[in-house]
Amino acid sequence: MPWTEAKTRTECEDEFGRITRLDFSMPNGTTEDYVILGPHLAAYQAGRVARLLALFEMADQYGMTGFPVSRFEHGLQTATLAHRAGKDEEYVVCALLHDAAECIVFDNHAEIGAEILRPFISDANYWMMRHHSFFQIYHMGEHIGVDRNMREQWRGHEHFERTLEFCDRFDALGFSPMHQGMPLEFFRPMVERVVNKIGDTAIAAMMPDAVLTAAD
Repeated sequence: MPWTEAKTRTECEDEFGRITRLDFSMPNGTTEDYVILGPHLAAYQAGRVARLLALFEMADQYGMTGFPVSRFEHGLQTATLAHRAGKDEEYVVCALLHDAAECIVFDNHAEIGAEILRPFISDANYWMMRHHSFFQIYHMGEHIGVDRNMREQWRGHEHFERTLEFCDRFDALGFSPMHQGMPLEFFRPMVERVVNKIGDTAIAAMMPDAVLTAAD
């Protein structure tokens, strides 16, 4: 797993030091205290891709089980199908990681995955990731006693057709051991280009540019 590519707490504190005041709290912090944190945050940002791909690799053993392939292989197959269909890099990265959060929780994995990537992707791809589970039910609902047409509640939404295509052409077909997804290392440069940038969030807007661009 690529966790080793991200600096650990021990490595960062050995290199950059840490706040050592015994009475430290955020309200009594000084400029000198917070300056210490700058290189720590930069190192943390630089490890973003490693941590994200480690989360995805965890889905190989800790994602939803019982299907012919693991959630890790499913992500590779889904991304491969999207790539071969000519989808752009951001779309392919979303296809790769759409189920990554299943290694943590199944119930709202789509929402969690979408939120992780939200600062770095378009509204269309965010909506697609967030709602894909409801659209995917179409293919299995009748077999598990669930309304297969629940996706119809969003018909007419500007991103409905995009999400429909994602599920029907790519997500739903990425479960066969007869198919082999391209290796993770093929997609890694795409992930780096998509997420190694300043996130579109209020928190990111407050951070120094040197910290935000440390991963570039």
